[in-house]
Amino acid sequence: MAEPILTLRGITKRYGHLEVLRNVDLDIYAGEVVALLGENGAGKSTLSGIIAGSREPSNGKMTWLGRDYAPASPREAIDKGIVLIHQELQLLPELSIAENVFIGRWPVRHGVVDRAEMIRRAQQQLARLNLHIPATRKVAGLSTAHQQLIEIAKALALDAKLLILDEPTAALGGAETQALFEQVRKLRAEGVGIIYISHRMEEIRQITDRIVVLRDGQRVQQFAESSVPVRTIVESMVGRSLERMFPPLPEPEERPVIQVESATAADGSFRDVSFEVRAGEILGIAGLIGAGRTELVRAITGADPLSAGRVLLDGSELKLRSPADAIARGMVMVPEDRKIQGLIVEHEIGENLAYANLDLFGRQWITRRMKRDFARKAIAKFGVKGREDQRASDLSGGNQQKVVIAKWLMRDPKVVVLDEPTRGIDVGARAGIYDIIVTLARSGAAVIVVSSDLEEVLGISNRILVLAQGRQAGILERTEANDVSVMELATI
Repeated sequence: MAEPILTLRGITKRYGHLEVLRNVDLDIYAGEVVALLGENGAGKSTLSGIIAGSREPSNGKMTWLGRDYAPASPREAIDKGIVLIHQELQLLPELSIAENVFIGRWPVRHGVVDRAEMIRRAQQQLARLNLHIPATRKVAGLSTAHQQLIEIAKALALDAKLLILDEPTAALGGAETQALFEQVRKLRAEGVGIIYISHRMEEIRQITDRIVVLRDGQRVQQFAESSVPVRTIVESMVGRSLERMFPPLPEPEERPVIQVESATAADGSFRDVSFEVRAGEILGIAGLIGAGRTELVRAITGADPLSAGRVLLDGSELKLRSPADAIARGMVMVPEDRKIQGLIVEHEIGENLAYANLDLFGRQWITRRMKRDFARKAIAKFGVKGREDQRASDLSGGNQQKVVIAKWLMRDPKVVVLDEPTRGIDVGARAGIYDIIVTLARSGAAVIVVSSDLEEVLGISNRILVLAQGRQAGILERTEANDVSVMELATI
């Protein structure tokens, strides 16, 4: 067998007394796709950062192409042909797509940036991913899915020898995911080594050659083939038997809590959508990227305007000018991007929980003790693994999401909308989120869940509303909903 292009031996990382990686060994060969799996907090991002030069190991050594390798910065790693695509988007919104793709290494002619060449080459990379938008367009205003593809285009333009993909499809739909997979297969055939991090088990089976599992900072398992049963992989990740993923759903009441009648977006992203959600019911919203799912739930919760139609809560029409109006009436929304829209990540957990609930403290000064007691109650109620004085940025993705959910559910809302509630969250943490959602429905709330994960929307919903190109394609009862029936409607 050929020599590995990258070797890691005894890689350990400590932050003070906390050991987040312990004696990790790893080999990556040219022309293979290796899945790096583990729960949030298992050490995947730390290990990726060490390989990509953004973190230094406390112990251990690496080699790259047979030589000692200890990058002092991401730039040094990139110069050697190692590129990490982060799960969190790192684009500059006021620059064009082309400028973002080639930032820091713009093509130069006669001492000035060759903008025509930059745009031409950026457009080539977008075409490789079936992203047909002008490279001259600003990033600001693009969907999360399109921004994710632009991040991938940046890496493709670098001609990397080793590519680390961290949750690359978290914001992508089926067509975009398949376009990415096509590029991954081409890169593999060209001899590029790829480390693929994802929580989507079916992706792992489709695109990877072997699987390495981390748990609590240690390498605990390797599977020589990706065809291992999903249950076996998940149980190695969580260290216990996984009895079930989706809890049993409650039987909804007959009483509708929220009714949406002929809703049409002011920007045309969806048209003439009507549905209702009953007390104790979970309504899933499915559809391909660009179908208008996020735009619909933003509009019904006051974030964006409607040009036609109306929203009723407990039979009374709502006149929503902002999300604050919806919150005051008992409607809350957990947005799809928790780090940009859901949290102030550099602030404490307790502060994030308090910000959304200042009115619950009454017309008085909020003391440290009041904030602490409120935060501790929320942390205990929703199973957040963290202290109220910890920064939100220190938490795993799953626990950050629990904080976002907790800050709204402490208000005992009538309607809860969750947009991509488990995006970028591992299998073990997902089960905890699903338990919270079902418990919420059991309490009598009306729950709306938007998800691009078909298994998720099928497993957690009493009924499923399917959108296709901004139009309502149909509503499926749980007994008639399956992956085929949903996709048939989504592709009308």
